Amino acid sequence: MPSHRRALLVLLLLTALSVASLGVALAAGSMALSLGELWAMLSGANDTARTIVIDLRLPRALAAFACGGLLALAGALMQVLLRNPLADPYVLGISGGAGVGALTAMLLGLTGLGVPSFAFAGALATIVLVFGLARNDGSSTQTPLLLTGVVVAAGCGALVALILTLAPEQKVHGMLFWLMGDLSQSATPLPALGVLLAALAVALPFACELNLLARGAEQALALGVAVPTLRRIVYVTASLATAAAVTTAGSIGFIGLIVPHLVRLAIGNDQRLLLPAAALAGGSLLTLADTAARTVAAPIQLPVGVLTALIGVPVFLYLLGRSRP
Repeated sequence: MPSHRRALLVLLLLTALSVASLGVALAAGSMALSLGELWAMLSGANDTARTIVIDLRLPRALAAFACGGLLALAGALMQVLLRNPLADPYVLGISGGAGVGALTAMLLGLTGLGVPSFAFAGALATIVLVFGLARNDGSSTQTPLLLTGVVVAAGCGALVALILTLAPEQKVHGMLFWLMGDLSQSATPLPALGVLLAALAVALPFACELNLLARGAEQALALGVAVPTLRRIVYVTASLATAAAVTTAGSIGFIGLIVPHLVRLAIGNDQRLLLPAAALAGGSLLTLADTAARTVAAPIQLPVGVLTALIGVPVFLYLLGRSRP
């Protein structure tokens, strides 16, 4: 099968998987619903099921899909930006900044929009700090950016540990749950969905330039790509996508690391196909993981970040072993 036909087939399959994952998320729970009951709910024949699905499950499922798509898209962009297959959305300390903001809001006793607002402010402050400290002339290396991100992430980790130490015992559980990833408090999926669509709209027009950048900055410059400007666009887009995901769901690992790798194995490294495919795959994976997190040990809800790590570690080790000669 020609490569472009295979890539289109994979995109169609991922689209179907996205729809199926949302269907599973709507049907699964303490009150399990069959396809017939879901259809009856859509037609308005079952008010109880309609309330459960529309008011409770649908917003959470859409938030999970949006956050998974954001993390996978940000991971794919970061791996091109840094030319490092181990890069993920959190490598530049954005998650740590959001964690400091969210935990500060919890320590102050804020509720409602207070926690996500502080989390986004912390993530945004980290973006500005890292980018401001690491600004260079756009030469062939991204080492200053990476090192600055690592140092800022370490500082944020120290602040998180300090806040957890100072926090009252009754607040520590909620703080730790947020740090491990939690979608139960996502009030609305609309901001995350909006950022996902905006990030795709910004990144896809530069897909051809990203293909050249992936081969090396010198070659991209020789072919007319404005590499410094492209890098700024990619960094800001990936950073804001990560900030939106972390603000909505807390820190969820491995989605942005393994999903781009798996998609590359299926369709190659053409960014025109890889970016939307990664968003679909990441959204589907996190939706299914969140559904499992709230059902496998019901009525106890597990942190979804724990499940993604349990899935991600063996998958990444497999990919690592597969890449060895």
